[in-house]
Amino acid sequence: MVHESYVKVRFCETDALGHVNNISYFIYLEEARINFFRDIGFQVDPKKWNFILASTKCDFVKQAYFNQKLCILTSVSHIGTKSFRLSSRVVDEETNQLIANGEAVVVYFDFQKQQSAAIPPQLKEELTKYMAT
Repeated sequence: MVHESYVKVRFCETDALGHVNNISYFIYLEEARINFFRDIGFQVDPKKWNFILASTKCDFVKQAYFNQKLCILTSVSHIGTKSFRLSSRVVDEETNQLIANGEAVVVYFDFQKQQSAAIPPQLKEELTKYMAT
């Protein structure tokens, strides 16, 4: 299964070259991650948040532009004991052309103890549903 999240490029996300600025892709990927967590049943509440970003990257394949509709397709590429890896593809909603590839390593984190923690069985079960094939 693949999770879908949508964004429409705003004017402020473009730069002097007329295309989407590279930093905007990280915002799109963050929004898609938060939507993913919400949709698999985890609260999007800072007081109950258990995820911390350990690493993120984005490879830019094509340019995107103001007013373009993008779809972020997110799947799980690895599940460890305390962390998991999300892989995302940013595609043009109309043409399905690949715009960028993103990746994030997310750690399950206990903020009270200030340390990583084992991924709970319920989360592992939900993540497994989105494992890339």
